[in-house]
Amino acid sequence: MSLTMRDAFGQKTAELGKTNKNLVVLDADVSGSTKSSYFAKEFPDRFFNCGVAEANMAGVAAGLASAGIHPVINAFAIFMALKCTDQIRNDLCYNKLPVVLAGAYGGLSDSFDGASHQAITDIAIMRAMPNMEVIVPADNSQACQALEYALTRQNPVYIRLNRNYMPDLPEAKNFASGEPVKLKEGAGVTIAANGITASMCVEAAALLAKDGIDAEVLSVPFVKPCGGTGLAASVQKTGRLVTVEEHNISGGFGSACLEKLNLAGLSFAYDAIGIEDTFTETGGYDELLAAYGLCAGAIAERVKRLAGRKST
Repeated sequence: MSLTMRDAFGQKTAELGKTNKNLVVLDADVSGSTKSSYFAKEFPDRFFNCGVAEANMAGVAAGLASAGIHPVINAFAIFMALKCTDQIRNDLCYNKLPVVLAGAYGGLSDSFDGASHQAITDIAIMRAMPNMEVIVPADNSQACQALEYALTRQNPVYIRLNRNYMPDLPEAKNFASGEPVKLKEGAGVTIAANGITASMCVEAAALLAKDGIDAEVLSVPFVKPCGGTGLAASVQKTGRLVTVEEHNISGGFGSACLEKLNLAGLSFAYDAIGIEDTFTETGGYDELLAAYGLCAGAIAERVKRLAGRKST
């Protein structure tokens, strides 16, 4: 946990630029924040600051991609999803162009800038786009693996990144498969954690174990396509599912899981933990996560409720 996720992603982009000559990076005048500045320093002739004009940046990336270049575009997640929506849909997705969209400061991680800068609808927007893939890494390793994977794709890929330091998790051995990373084996309930909530869910599982609840914890970075075969296998085993996401529960990761599992014909008890369809507020990051039920104690309480145990 020596680097923030944005630093790890920025450094990985610069590293890949040494061997991938088709890789170019665009930024919306926030390279010091997104850390695309690492690439800019190494390859100034392949870095383009498009200014505070996110929609134009997406259009420029479309032109580059149509000419055989593989762009990575960087902006705050909320502005990537909202200010570029038309260009993402009509230029990138409709034409199925290979552009990596790196949405920095995802979720509540731009905590002190409040609701105007906190991205809690970006996953719902991006996953609704045909031809778009959506990945939400849980730690630095997954962020770097997501970039490597996205640069092999011939379609747009949205990667949602966190601003802060996150605990390191066991490495995904075959990230490109889209399978969840099993962080804890269990048989009583499946906790499917999207993005940085995986760390909180591991802590929650330790609390649950003290109450005799055997939780299986999955880190599920792939929202679209969702969960691989491992998610369904876990839910079939436990019969209970709790999804946890740093996003509005409407249309996000939990919704994607339900759609997938419904197609599998599974029957199970379910609860969704996330932002409860409300605008968020300003504050410290950890305090906000706790306020919206995204801390270990709150997650454990919700899981206990689903498992039929009374809270103490």
